[in-house]
Amino acid sequence: QVQLLESGGGLVQTGGSLRLSCAASGRTLSNYGMGWFREAPGKEREFVAAIDRSGGWTYYADSVKGRFTISRDNAKNTQYLQMNSLNSEDTAVYYCAAARSAWATTVRNEYGYWGQGTQVTVSS
Repeated sequence: QVQLLESGGGLVQTGGSLRLSCAASGRTLSNYGMGWFREAPGKEREFVAAIDRSGGWTYYADSVKGRFTISRDNAKNTQYLQMNSLNSEDTAVYYCAAARSAWATTVRNEYGYWGQGTQVTVSS
């Protein structure tokens, strides 16, 4: 059983930055793609960013491209999401996810494990 634990969320002003972390336990994730999704109130959970097992391939939603950076440290079984230039539309619960394959995928159903989520609130 894989457990994913997010941290780093919080309240930040418009234009600020946050760095989310996702630590995995129960199984090494170095063979699996990882991703971040988010869910705003009243909206469906949406893809944010993904990274393949080596960290060499990354994908981003258009809404965060150029502002967010996904990365991973396989030695620490951890992935990260650096979020810069935050705005109110980034307010959401952010979820870490582990894919069923080694690839970076944008498809929600291709992720088999999920964290409990961490709240990010951007105030104006």
